Amino acid sequence: MTTAYITHPVCAQHNMGDEHPESPRRLSAINDRLIASGIYDYLRHIDAPKAEMHQLQLAHGRQYIQQLFDQSPQTGLFQVDDDTAMNPHTLEAALYSAGAAIRAVDGVVSGEFNNAFCATRPPGHHAEKNQAMGFCFFNNAAIAACHAVKQHRVKKVAIIDFDVHHGNGTQDIVSGSFRMRYWSSFQSDLFPHTDTRKRSRRNIRLEPIAAGCSGEEYREIIMQSLMPWLYKYRPQLIIISAGFDGHVEDEMSQMRLTDNDYLWLIEKINAAAKLFCNGKVVSLLEGGYDLSSLSRCVTSHIKELANL
Repeated sequence: MTTAYITHPVCAQHNMGDEHPESPRRLSAINDRLIASGIYDYLRHIDAPKAEMHQLQLAHGRQYIQQLFDQSPQTGLFQVDDDTAMNPHTLEAALYSAGAAIRAVDGVVSGEFNNAFCATRPPGHHAEKNQAMGFCFFNNAAIAACHAVKQHRVKKVAIIDFDVHHGNGTQDIVSGSFRMRYWSSFQSDLFPHTDTRKRSRRNIRLEPIAAGCSGEEYREIIMQSLMPWLYKYRPQLIIISAGFDGHVEDEMSQMRLTDNDYLWLIEKINAAAKLFCNGKVVSLLEGGYDLSSLSRCVTSHIKELANL
């Protein structure tokens, strides 16, 4: 079992301020934990390429993309919204982050490696077709899924989003698609405050969860919602928006998930992937802001993918 670990040094240079939770330290914490655990050397390490304009346009409008290029500052910060800002390295980091997702799809679909984890930032699942928000600029998961469909002619792509925040951007981009389906669980009262009465097209499945949800309760939701959805769809490729901010140690939410819950979840997804699509999984880092729990959960997540 070959697992690719795709990242790029520029992703650590994107910085929205010393007190911002979406910190460059997230990547160094993951890297350090992988080394300490002994897993690092078993992975296939790949430097992400930059996404190209035509690849970004699979999910975003050309005018919006150009706007981000125009807003990229030479010095200091350009504030996109209250929570989202660009420094002089942000645009390049976002291009490498999207490029990592594309490279992962290319490698997994072609059989170059079995599965992949992209340790990049900025994250992507809040970025809508024409709007940056929620720490996100380009929607890496949606770009990856659209690339799989257009470039590799994959007919059934499942996007699984277990970040504690709803991936409104991914829903915005893939809603109505015949070849992509999106499943998202999230704490219902958090950003972006999704109106779950508007469940859009039938290729979208939303699972809003009340604050305080325990691991036992979450596992029940997975078994009653995600797994039947996944087994009925039988995808040819699974793309994961992997957010670990529902952890009990993460102050970003009020969920009470633990390391074992996140390990159990990837075990279930990975087992389904092996059954339906020969283990073809592309996992993309989204949220997770407590450095200790993030690094522990990502390490066990990758260990399961790599069958170590």
